[in-house]
Amino acid sequence: MASIVDRPKKDGSVTYQVKWRQDGSWQTENFGDKDQAEQFRKLVEAHDNKWPYGWIRGKGFVEPDEHPNDAPLMDYANRYVDRLTGVDIRTREDYHREIRLHFIHLVHTRTDGLEVPATICNITQDDVTDWVRREQEGQLDPKDASRWLRKKADPKSIANRHGLMYCVFQAAVDATPQLRTTNPCKKTSLPRQDDHVDQDMTFLERDEYARVAKEITDPDARDLADFLVGTGMRWSEASALKVKDLNLTSERPTASVQRAWKRAKKGAPAGEGFFLGPPKTKKARRLIALSPAQVEMCRRLTTGHGPEAFVFRAAMGGPWRHSNFYHRKWQPAVQAAIAAGLPKKPRLHDLRHTHVAWLIAKNIPLPAIQARLGHESIQTTVDRYGHLVRELDDEITAAVEGIMSVPAPRAGLRAV
Repeated sequence: MASIVDRPKKDGSVTYQVKWRQDGSWQTENFGDKDQAEQFRKLVEAHDNKWPYGWIRGKGFVEPDEHPNDAPLMDYANRYVDRLTGVDIRTREDYHREIRLHFIHLVHTRTDGLEVPATICNITQDDVTDWVRREQEGQLDPKDASRWLRKKADPKSIANRHGLMYCVFQAAVDATPQLRTTNPCKKTSLPRQDDHVDQDMTFLERDEYARVAKEITDPDARDLADFLVGTGMRWSEASALKVKDLNLTSERPTASVQRAWKRAKKGAPAGEGFFLGPPKTKKARRLIALSPAQVEMCRRLTTGHGPEAFVFRAAMGGPWRHSNFYHRKWQPAVQAAIAAGLPKKPRLHDLRHTHVAWLIAKNIPLPAIQARLGHESIQTTVDRYGHLVRELDDEITAAVEGIMSVPAPRAGLRAV
């Protein structure tokens, strides 16, 4: 039988020694906590007064070293991001921030219930599921229930972080030599994003946009707002448009999206916080058809300017900066419109969503909208805007009614 012996120390603390005889000799293991000592004593007796399988004296349960090339997850994830190609500096920084702030909460729970730091090889599917739950629930300060140590993450943020985590583990699966055989993120059940998507977007009716536009007193700023809602371009694309990107003389005038503003690396000198780079995705490089009114606007704005000049220019002649436009032009106009009775509070990006809503209201097919917006996948367009496609309901129900109202052929009748 195993027993526990209290062993006082000179500093007044006490360690607890589990003691038993195995094969004629005394065996001992020390613990700083009495409950842990009691649990270990029961384990020894359950193993017929022998060391529990997998237990290493002074260390505890140590899992076999099956992965000699294993590495801490944080180190491996950061190296993965550093080696990515085709991403700009700011995106790389964002990935590193997600790893630093959120991957740190991914831990491995061993078979004995003990949590140990995550490595690229020890993480299981259950560990990833536990991480998703922690992200979803957040963490309150145990000393102050009104204060969050870590706020709850919304479903979209969890999905984005999980997507990055999936790529990190897939790199370990695809590595040579292979570090692991399966991706623990592959079958994760993520929180639904339905409500989050709906709440994130504001759609303006034509008269509602007119109420906001009326409050934009700067004609140059009004031109840019009209162009955003009339083309569905992203702010970073429209504000980067140059004279050479316009084709106003052909039968089908267009604006070519070839570049967009990108955030520079943090700590960049003042005035160098943005730079021109490629659009968001490959399909974001696109031609956007212009209406006659938009052609007239572009001709008015570009007459007398060279090919490298920006189409939309601020008061000093340079390109618009998002913060200046938003705080000095857009936000005051929205606040004035709300004071006059506007029931919505649209963001600047909601002009893009509004453009889509107007197209859907005119029965423009979603694949055509996908191409106009520059979405990489039609699924993105469907997920964000599919719920707006209601104008065809009458046509759909009429078609179903027409099909169902045709009598089915009766058995036994033959064509003559």
